[in-house]
Amino acid sequence: MSIQERQDEVIEEFEMFEDWMDKYEYLISLGKELPIIKEDKKVEENIIKGCQSRVWLAADLQIDRIHFTADSDAIITKGIISLMIRVLTDSTPKEIIETELYFIDKVGLKEHLSPTRSNGLVSMVKQMKMYAIAYSTKV
Repeated sequence: MSIQERQDEVIEEFEMFEDWMDKYEYLISLGKELPIIKEDKKVEENIIKGCQSRVWLAADLQIDRIHFTADSDAIITKGIISLMIRVLTDSTPKEIIETELYFIDKVGLKEHLSPTRSNGLVSMVKQMKMYAIAYSTKV
């Protein structure tokens, strides 16, 4: 499945909910489903700078695709990083670098998050793209 197809799938899922309280609950449930990151990945260098809560993001290149794992100490933030991983993981560095993440605006994430969480989302996207840039030289 391509990044675009995964983005469209997320948009479709969010359209099922009428109000933002239901969407927040959905985000929380996504966070609860996020596979647990290995403890050796929960280190200072994997913390995303710019997030109000602590978010650990690790990336591994597996053949020609990047696999992301993450965790957070905040439930909404954990749901947000879970969404980001769902959309971007197991894609090539080139796909990640070149993709416009339109689902963020389509589902209304930025406008319904607090300013600090919105800044954290921007930092998540930036960090994931930085991993892709770093790994693009190895593919």
